[in-house]
Amino acid sequence: MLIDKHSRTPLYEQVIAQVERGILTGEFAPDAQIPSVRALSMELAVNPNTLQKAYAELERRGLCYSVPGNGRFVSADAADKLRTMKRELLERIASLSRELRVSGVHEEEVIKAVRTAYADGDGIIGPNNKKEDNDQ
Repeated sequence: MLIDKHSRTPLYEQVIAQVERGILTGEFAPDAQIPSVRALSMELAVNPNTLQKAYAELERRGLCYSVPGNGRFVSADAADKLRTMKRELLERIASLSRELRVSGVHEEEVIKAVRTAYADGDGIIGPNNKKEDNDQ
């Protein structure tokens, strides 16, 4: 897991995004164990409370579950839940686009804003110390 400590995106949000990406790409299969707070804290040199906050949010979203004494595991339907959440985001974009059109904002401006957001990526630093785009 990779994070950018210099990003404006809070660390716990970056961890959530990385776990979500891992679920969607199959890196974290259903019922697979995700790294423990302690292990990930040492690997990333991040406060365990930050990771606990991220994991608690993942559980709240139903993407993982805890087994006392054994750790956290990916929920069986986590990938489906994420795909549903992403489809809902796309519906929100469509709704916002209609609202912007009615407000007189030109389509080109909306498309430019979306392209800029995609080009900015998610602040995650990849294996070659370059920003990776979030392809979700």
